Amino acid sequence: MHMMQDARKTHVRFDSPSSTRKFSLILKKVLSIMYRLIQMNSFCTKRDIYYQDTVLFNSQSVVDNIVANISCMLAIPRWELHVLATSKGCVAGDLRFQDTDGNYFDCAATAGLLIPSHVNGIRNLDSQAKFILIVEKDATFQKLIDDDFCHRLHPCILITGKGFPDINTRLLLRKLWEEFAIPIFALVDADPHGMEIMAVYRYGSLALAYESHHLTVPAVRWLGVFPSDITRFKIPKNMLIPVTVADKNKARELLVRPYVISNQIWYHEIQVILQSGVKAEIQCLTGVSPRFLSDIYIPGKLQQGGWI
Repeated sequence: MHMMQDARKTHVRFDSPSSTRKFSLILKKVLSIMYRLIQMNSFCTKRDIYYQDTVLFNSQSVVDNIVANISCMLAIPRWELHVLATSKGCVAGDLRFQDTDGNYFDCAATAGLLIPSHVNGIRNLDSQAKFILIVEKDATFQKLIDDDFCHRLHPCILITGKGFPDINTRLLLRKLWEEFAIPIFALVDADPHGMEIMAVYRYGSLALAYESHHLTVPAVRWLGVFPSDITRFKIPKNMLIPVTVADKNKARELLVRPYVISNQIWYHEIQVILQSGVKAEIQCLTGVSPRFLSDIYIPGKLQQGGWI
C-alpha cells in the first residue's frame, strides 16, 4: 500500500509490526471516523479525532499525518472528508458573513475574528472592500486595526495567518478572492522567511502540494516590506537585523525556484538581502514614525502601483 506524505512515498508492510499498527490506525479508526462523519453530514477537527483515543494515537502529529495520507491517497481534500483543522488565523475589516451554523459575524466590529474551522461552510458573504491586505504578523495586524486603517484609507479586509499560514487562513483568502475579485496584497518582513510566507499564499507549499489548487491565490501581489526599502526609507540601523546562515541558505534556495527566476522584482530583492547582509521586520517602519506604516507606507505603495 502506497500513500503520500509531504510529497514523499511511505510504505505499509504487512510483515512489520509497526506497519501493521499504522495500517490498523488508518483503516480501523480514522477511515471509520471519516465514514461516519460523511454519513451524518457532520464535521470534526483533527484535534477531535485525537481525543477520541489518545492512547491509540499517542500524539496529535500521528493523527495529522494519517489524515494527510488518507487525503492524498484518495485525492480528496481533507475538508471534503469532513475533517477540519483548528484555525489560528484572524480576519478584520469590511466583511460580514454567516457560518455553517447560521451565526452572523461582522468583522468590522471586532479586533480580529478567529477564522471559522469550517471555511467552506461560510455563506452570505458581504463586503464593500476595495482590497485585501495579508499581514504576516499578528502584532502588525493589531496595530493596523488600532490605527483604524480599515476605514481611514478605503474599506478593506485584513487577514493574518500569524506567521506561516494554516489551511483555514488560505482557504478563506481563496474564498474571498473568488467571491469579490478585488486586489490582494501581502505585507511581510523584509527577509527570506517573509518571502516564503508570501509565496505559500500565492503558489502553495510543498507539504500540501496535492491540495494546492484549492488553496493558492495567484492574484497576491507583494506590497512590502521590500529589502530595498531599508535604504529607500532610511530605516534606523538599530532596527535592522544581521542575516543568519539559515537566512542565506533560504535566500539561495528561493533564487532557484522557477517563479522567482521569472520575476525580476523578487529576484532582485533577494539579491539585496544577500548583498546587504541585513534584514528587517515590518515593525522597523515604526522607527521612522509611530503611524508611518498606516499613514504613509501602505497608502504610498498602493498609490505608486495605481491601485487606489
